[in-house]
Amino acid sequence: MSSHFASALYVASTRVIPLVIAITFHEASHGYVARLCGDDTAWRLGRVSFNPLKHIDPLGTILLPALLLLMRSPILFSYAKPVPVNFRALHNQRRDSVLVAAAGPAMNFLLATLAAAAFHLLVYLPDAARPWIAENLKNALIINVLLAIFNLLPLPPLDGGRILVGLLPDALATPLMRLEPYGLMLLIGPIAGARVS
Repeated sequence: MSSHFASALYVASTRVIPLVIAITFHEASHGYVARLCGDDTAWRLGRVSFNPLKHIDPLGTILLPALLLLMRSPILFSYAKPVPVNFRALHNQRRDSVLVAAAGPAMNFLLATLAAAAFHLLVYLPDAARPWIAENLKNALIINVLLAIFNLLPLPPLDGGRILVGLLPDALATPLMRLEPYGLMLLIGPIAGARVS
């Protein structure tokens, strides 16, 4: 095995593992809270699971991060298949839709906190394993915080947009909901334009 390939494999493992865990737990938490609030759609479809295979989106979970790794991008971005939620089945549609949307970022903040706390355990690990685990924990902390913050941007279909829709009065929530089909384009468009210019 060449040193270049071994180095690339090391970097990939320390970035992909925390990323897959972050998006898997994020999506599963949406489905779990939805079930607690009255909607068992995700539960019946087997999507309330910490098995990454249940949440993989071929483009967003595999192809996009692989291309970013090949391009040696300093930022690794990925997304999973959104967990299906039937908001009409929730006990209290307005309140529970906020709770379901907030569950994903809350889980990422929890994972980031656990990663930070786990740094204190590194001294108990064998010297050979310590650097790899430390790099995973560092990336888990960064990835989970960035994923939570990105998802809390107040624009549907991101979680922050759905939280805002649930909190705003109908007169303001309805126009915001209408942005959902265009939300990602509104986010990605300016970024892509800035990179081109």
